[in-house]
Amino acid sequence: MNIDQKIISLREELQEHNYNYYVLDQPEISDYDFDMKLKELQELEAKHPEFYDANSPTLRVGGAVTKNFETVVHDYRMYSLSNSYSKEELEDWEIRIKKLVDGEVNYTCELKYDGASISLTYENGELVKAVTRGDGIQGDDVTSNVKTIRSVPLKLKGDFPQRFDIRGEIVLPYEGFAKMNAERVEQGEEPYANPRNTASGSLKLQDSAEVAKRPLDCLLYSLAGENLPFTTQFEGLQKAREWGFKVPSEAELAKTTDEVMAYVNYWDEHRHDLPYETDGVVVKVNNLQQQEELGFTAKSPRWAMAYKFKAEQVSTILEKITYQVGRTGAITPVANLKPVQLAGTVVKRASLHNADQIEKLDVREGDTVFVEKGGEIIPKIIGVDFKQRDPNSEPTNYIETCPECDTELVRNEGEALHYCLNATGCPPQIIGRIQHFISRKAMDIEGLGGETVALLVNEKLIENYADLYELKKEQILPLERMAEKSAENLINGIQQSKEIPFERVLFALGIRYVGETVAKKLAKHYKTIEAIENASQEDLENVDEIGEKIAESVVDFFSIEKNRKLIERLKNYGLQLQISEEDLAGQTDKLSGNTFVISGVFEQVSRKDLKKLIEDNGGKVTGSISAKTTYLVAGENMGPSKLAKAEKVGTTIISEAEFLEMILK
Repeated sequence: MNIDQKIISLREELQEHNYNYYVLDQPEISDYDFDMKLKELQELEAKHPEFYDANSPTLRVGGAVTKNFETVVHDYRMYSLSNSYSKEELEDWEIRIKKLVDGEVNYTCELKYDGASISLTYENGELVKAVTRGDGIQGDDVTSNVKTIRSVPLKLKGDFPQRFDIRGEIVLPYEGFAKMNAERVEQGEEPYANPRNTASGSLKLQDSAEVAKRPLDCLLYSLAGENLPFTTQFEGLQKAREWGFKVPSEAELAKTTDEVMAYVNYWDEHRHDLPYETDGVVVKVNNLQQQEELGFTAKSPRWAMAYKFKAEQVSTILEKITYQVGRTGAITPVANLKPVQLAGTVVKRASLHNADQIEKLDVREGDTVFVEKGGEIIPKIIGVDFKQRDPNSEPTNYIETCPECDTELVRNEGEALHYCLNATGCPPQIIGRIQHFISRKAMDIEGLGGETVALLVNEKLIENYADLYELKKEQILPLERMAEKSAENLINGIQQSKEIPFERVLFALGIRYVGETVAKKLAKHYKTIEAIENASQEDLENVDEIGEKIAESVVDFFSIEKNRKLIERLKNYGLQLQISEEDLAGQTDKLSGNTFVISGVFEQVSRKDLKKLIEDNGGKVTGSISAKTTYLVAGENMGPSKLAKAEKVGTTIISEAEFLEMILK
């Protein structure tokens, strides 16, 4: 056998043994024999570097060192899930679904593993990229570290697609976590707090050889790509198993919410028998065509719901109530607690939300309070142990002036929060607005983080976000922990942010109630910042999905002289304050005033592209048919109820070809 054939043969044999051991849990050779074969392959590869393979089993031991993890945009956005905590919430979700899709709806039920979300990209059956969830739009490239995880296949088997992404969780099994902590205690080091945070932290270690020492596992549950060879979520899980992925076997099909609840109740009771942390069940519409019809909200898929198991609850002492000021001037009361262990982490603080919540619970300093993690993420106080209360305790009086600048607080009628209106003189508001401006979903200024912003404000180098564009390297070099390279990166990052598109600049301005989605709608409708600035409240309210509250907030923002001057400065610095010529070139008003519903399977363009074509030509896309729907674009396999509804309300039904003809006229 030639050397190259020997190397290929050993690689294939080791990959098979690795799959049998880490995915199937059915080893066919001893650990010693496996190590001997791996050693033989390492020696052959060292002698013959011309046969290097980026996905050789020898790379599982790590060795690559990553100083800075590159930020990568996901090909398919990684959405978060909406949560439910009762059967009633689940049934309400089902009612909403059945209004939007035709035919029988079945569900895939899967356990929700508590780990670090990951997206793996495969091309021609080989792992090419592993990216953390990040903010869902982009994450960090941690490929070298993920390659050390034995249950992640480096090469696939079977009839896999040419390119696709697969999503899952990197988890740390209880047994491995306990072993790691036992070793740390033995060495006199602090034990890790919980498996989830340890798994997440492992992905960002600079030395992949250190990652390789940790007993991480990777559980996969979702595929994304074009023309994937299956039609249901459950079938997708089966296919992924065949290709070599570790897909949990606990997934089940359910036909009704009663069957879903039976699955939830079983695993709520038996979850502690599993080798991993779980915090609930994910319920997904099984049919992928129905998933596509349901689509997404700004944050989550309409076709999936996380049912969270009852949160863990503890009691502790509320030592002090303090108040935080947000970037909009909103005041948030915070409970400072006697530290207590809760769901794997030490909890010292919890939100009290607002004055009404404090009054409703009658929370007082010195009380013994019950704390749980809302959705097992954010700690919250859910009640007071009145038996333990000091009889001399005094009710909590909510503060009347800002804790930072002493300005009198205001609470508008119908609102739960108190506000400090000293927007230009209150330090946390100044810092918060600039931190929002530079954040990932806004200007995404590389080299500039929240702490540096606070430092720049406190050192009187900037007072607002427009000041960033006048910063000089020599001004920031004297700052703490600011080396020559860091200063250069910061200044370059600020300059590069001038290329950020208009919709994100609009979001970055920090107009109250103007989030990502609203910013996109306003940018698309008005095209330039001047047009938004000059729009009346009535005009704004006529924009799709812009209500009175948002319109009023936009008008208020632009009525302030200081805000208009800031925008004028941003314009002069060269920021994108209008839709680019390139983007405008593909847009028309041909479909203005028309509302479309898309249903079925299409041949010439995908549903996603159809939606974009409608919006680029001034039309509006909705999920369900009503009297306001102008056209139903009907594809193959469209459900009969949509057709009947369209005929009943007088909606014009057109084919894909007829629609394309409309926009090509």
